[in-house]
Amino acid sequence: MNLFFNFTISTILLLFLLSSFSFPSTEAYDALDPNGNITIKWDVITWTPDGYVAVVTMFNFQQYRHIQAPGWTLGWTWAKKEVIWSMMGAQTTEQGDCSKYKASTPHCCKKDPTVVDLLPGTPYNQQIANCCKGGVISSWVQDPANAASSFQVSVGASGTTNKTVRVPKNFTLKAPGPGYTCGPAKIVKPTKYVTSDGRRVTQAMMTWNITCTYSQFLAQKTPSCCVSLSSFYNDTIVPCPTCTCGCQNNATQPGSCVDPDSPYLASVVSDKGKTNSLAPLVQCTSHMCPIRVHWHVKQNYKDYWRVKVTITNFNYRMNYTLWNLVVQHPNFDNLTQIFSFNYKPLNPYQNINDTAMLWGVKFYNDFLMHAGPLGNAQSELLFQKDKSTFTFEKGWAFPRRIYFNGDNCVMPPPEAYPYLPNAGVRQNVSLLMLLITLFTSVAVHFACV
Repeated sequence: MNLFFNFTISTILLLFLLSSFSFPSTEAYDALDPNGNITIKWDVITWTPDGYVAVVTMFNFQQYRHIQAPGWTLGWTWAKKEVIWSMMGAQTTEQGDCSKYKASTPHCCKKDPTVVDLLPGTPYNQQIANCCKGGVISSWVQDPANAASSFQVSVGASGTTNKTVRVPKNFTLKAPGPGYTCGPAKIVKPTKYVTSDGRRVTQAMMTWNITCTYSQFLAQKTPSCCVSLSSFYNDTIVPCPTCTCGCQNNATQPGSCVDPDSPYLASVVSDKGKTNSLAPLVQCTSHMCPIRVHWHVKQNYKDYWRVKVTITNFNYRMNYTLWNLVVQHPNFDNLTQIFSFNYKPLNPYQNINDTAMLWGVKFYNDFLMHAGPLGNAQSELLFQKDKSTFTFEKGWAFPRRIYFNGDNCVMPPPEAYPYLPNAGVRQNVSLLMLLITLFTSVAVHFACV
């Protein structure tokens, strides 16, 4: 009996350990964008004497997560001994050892090349469509016309038929840092192209796709934003939780944050261009987050109520271009008006319209400056009341969750939310005072006796 029991326990532990390594992490799953991913399509468009020419396109199918400056970095490992003869619209960061090629030198001979986008202003003879944006790719909802990036690559020593070509392996995507996990390349039906006049259809010689998904846990070990709350009916301002994104360690780690009143502020900020580090240099705060989103319940009307949203950038190393917010609140199904932000509803749960995507107006506030007097953006939202659900009680007026640039922001604990003054609180206080008065009277009475 004991032998059977020990065997059972050992079997359960073994199965648990195997499942921990076998099943993919759910960290990459986003409940508000369950189908979001970046798909890389590799189209072989023509054969060459020793290989092929391909057009590689990255499609950002994520609704609100984009790739900002300094842009994407794509890597892979060749299956054989391929080389890159030339590229258009992108370049590899290193050439590698091409010493065995005497007549002409390839663009890259590395087994594991790393590719980056070219910058705006690249000469036209080095461009193709959807290239040369410095690696910046917009989100699908915010700017679908710029939600793709392409480059052309001429590959040699690879085989010249569908049967001899081998797909690359171990794809990696940085955007610009870690966070994306790419699956293996899968051969699919060749892509078809329609001519501009619509009278002819051509197709690629061979096509394979790579799907990359995002995980906030892989991107950074600590949160990158937090939420603070306030309301007109309570004087309490609920700050971001202390040490949300880290704690101040200037005593043991000088330079972990910057005091905005420091006389050396200008010199510290000017040094930011001398480092390529993506680590934020933040203003010293209790929460130490690069971004804070403040939700203020501003006014109450007979049939409407108003909210003010303020985004503050505490990061001295980052200007956020094409920033966006995703906010979940049950009253977004009755949003009446929004000021100075763009708005589009997201419906991750089909008929339930409780999620909104907000972003800045182009050339007005779509550029969130680094920490300082101009490092903020704000708007007001006007909601119509639904008599069956509307209330200011129990924190109903505050958002359920907020994302900034696709990363989930840390909310204060529900028990800290500004409460609505009510008669129940006043009654409890009055009862307490009554009991104190009663006990005091009894004590005085016995003292006199």
